[in-house]
Amino acid sequence: MQALAQTVLAFIRKHGLLKAGDRAGVAVSGGADSVALLRLLLELRGEIGIVLSVVHFNHKLRGAESDADEKFVAGLACQYDLQLHCESGDVAKMAARDGLSLETAAREMRYRFFRRLLAEGCLDRVATAHTLDDQAETVLLRIARGAGGRGLAGIYPQLSVPGSQFSAIVRPLLGIRRKDLEIYLGGIGQAWREDASNRDLRHARNRVRHGILPRMERNLNPAVREALAETAEIARAEEEYWQGEVGRVMPQIWESGALRVEALVKLPLALQRRTVRAAAESLGLRLEFRHVEEILALASSLTGGVTLPDGWVVSRGPKQLKFETKRTEAEVADYEYRLAVPGVVEIPEVRSRFEAVLVSPKAAYNPERLLDRSGLGREVKVRNWRAGDRFWPAHTKAPRKLKELLQERHLRGQERKLWPVVVKGADVVWVRGFPVPARLGPKSGEAVIIVETPLSKP
Repeated sequence: MQALAQTVLAFIRKHGLLKAGDRAGVAVSGGADSVALLRLLLELRGEIGIVLSVVHFNHKLRGAESDADEKFVAGLACQYDLQLHCESGDVAKMAARDGLSLETAAREMRYRFFRRLLAEGCLDRVATAHTLDDQAETVLLRIARGAGGRGLAGIYPQLSVPGSQFSAIVRPLLGIRRKDLEIYLGGIGQAWREDASNRDLRHARNRVRHGILPRMERNLNPAVREALAETAEIARAEEEYWQGEVGRVMPQIWESGALRVEALVKLPLALQRRTVRAAAESLGLRLEFRHVEEILALASSLTGGVTLPDGWVVSRGPKQLKFETKRTEAEVADYEYRLAVPGVVEIPEVRSRFEAVLVSPKAAYNPERLLDRSGLGREVKVRNWRAGDRFWPAHTKAPRKLKELLQERHLRGQERKLWPVVVKGADVVWVRGFPVPARLGPKSGEAVIIVETPLSKP
């Protein structure tokens, strides 16, 4: 086994990225990094005990060149007798519609595809070809834009997928330089595709990649990329520590949408900041540094308030800092959207996208997630649960009130009010986080799986 493959294997084992029996899809764009990842995992699959396939998303941004990339990747999959998972999307249309950059829209569509493959049970892991160079670029960009420890942590070796305990997106090449991958490909005679957009200096990352980092290497530190990657590794470990500390103190400080001032101000400043941020995030709020500082300043006052994004305010009471929304409870609690079967709908209230996907009940899906196609018709509705709703999860003796089921999950406040369900008529057929009712499972023909994926952050 080549030395580079051994280095990658050591990184995989250190971070627990892949294990025996995993169905791992390799995200291959056609570029050097992703082609090298495929070839390296082909070398390692027997040692690790994984089943490989190829995943490709055609962004349709470069016309015939994009199609040629897809053809090249399909050829690699055929050459090594691997299953190909391929999809395309109109990235430019999404970017214009949602006010995103092309780069952000492309990533959102690509990762939506990855998450769906994982949520549907087609794969256990999706491996992407992020390198040490990508890590260095990410950290430098975040420093320039302003970042705390979480931002400096950069790209994580493993990214969990919401709604799945075991699936993940993994980055086996995060400790490898891009130049070493190109040397490796040259040594084994493997061709790859060049993407001209990677040299377009209108993109900030390309300016960092081709201009700023090379200058830093020449004038400041020849190993600046490695130094930035080490910074990310240090920050990740410290983030894990601080998350544990926040989890320890939150029950003593945060209750019913309020922070206890006396307990908060006794904490070290670093923990105060993280606790305020965690409290806001539990309500679906993402705060900037200035918001956190304003809230902490309010803790030292006797009266006053702070205005936050999305209609939220924090008011100073005698003993607490109370988070409140200006919206009425009815406005917060009630939403309802139509979902075609098959089809997709975005639910901004819970910042998620719901998709009804037609699948074969004979495929490798968890039967507890499958609904019978014939019982759903052409359309269902996605809404928040309502008083009086009842649900009968598989493996339980009888239907129960949804209110009781959610209380047992210790859900509180706005999160509980907005908890999504899927209904057909008056019948609740799906609830986030619960197995579907056994009586509604697939009987014959096609089945339907409801897939929830997060929307891009505002």
